Amino acid sequence: MNMLNITVDPRKVPEVAFERSPGYWQTVGRRLLRDKVAMGAALVVLVLVILALFGPMLTPADPYKASMLSRLKPIGTPGFPLGTDELGRDLLSRLMVGARLSLFMGITPVVCAFFLGSFIGIVAGFAGGPLNTALMRTIDVFYAFPSVLLAIALSGALGAGITNSLISLTVVFIPPIARVAESVTTQIRSRDFVEAARASGANAFTIVRVHVLGNVLGPIFVYATSLIAVSMILASGLSFLGLGVKPPEPEWGLMLNTLRTAIYTQPAIAALPGVMIFVTSIAFNLLSDGLRSAMEIKS
Repeated sequence: MNMLNITVDPRKVPEVAFERSPGYWQTVGRRLLRDKVAMGAALVVLVLVILALFGPMLTPADPYKASMLSRLKPIGTPGFPLGTDELGRDLLSRLMVGARLSLFMGITPVVCAFFLGSFIGIVAGFAGGPLNTALMRTIDVFYAFPSVLLAIALSGALGAGITNSLISLTVVFIPPIARVAESVTTQIRSRDFVEAARASGANAFTIVRVHVLGNVLGPIFVYATSLIAVSMILASGLSFLGLGVKPPEPEWGLMLNTLRTAIYTQPAIAALPGVMIFVTSIAFNLLSDGLRSAMEIKS
């Protein structure tokens, strides 16, 4: 039986196009961009970050210049679009410059707590056993105190000031982040790919670096972003009580405190710093919710 020889010219063979499936983070980005609420919140956060970075260069007046002849001017006064405070300083300029300290006091403790709490939680969750018990029971001690009271107590013990407030807020946020990190790491530790890596002879550091971190940092990061709004409210509360930023620095919580005496004569002006705190907190919460929804991708 003769075999049929067929010669195929490779130049005439049609090319088959293989579409590469998008990666996880690319899919998360696309889902986040389709979320209009999250994008609106991200736009608000972006504006606030621009004010924090370039506020002193964009202010229409000197935020520190006082004039007793111009004190508590109403909103819409010529030269003072948002009025003046109790010392006659331009309120619009102080709100713009105050975004820097307010965001700094709100974001910095969460960032520090993210690294410290993640380290404690990942070590406890991966190690397990007595080390997990010792670390987590120590963390649980802090849950006996409400976050507001713990922040006030620590700031009062350390003394007023920006540095002490940052330390106090960082200590407040380490326990919840460590708890989330420990929970997620405990789940990942029992997965098949971790057991396979351990069976292949990989040491603990390599397993954590290659297999664990990539799977646990995402959920921890999303949870940490939801704490920024809480951090801003607590930082503003400390400044309101005189335990945070000191005068004459513009900070929304401190401005809310100094303007409280004007609530009966100029209530709209007295409420403006509180409105800024409220809008910023809502924006960070909505952005965190959008990021959480975008990362919940079903296989």
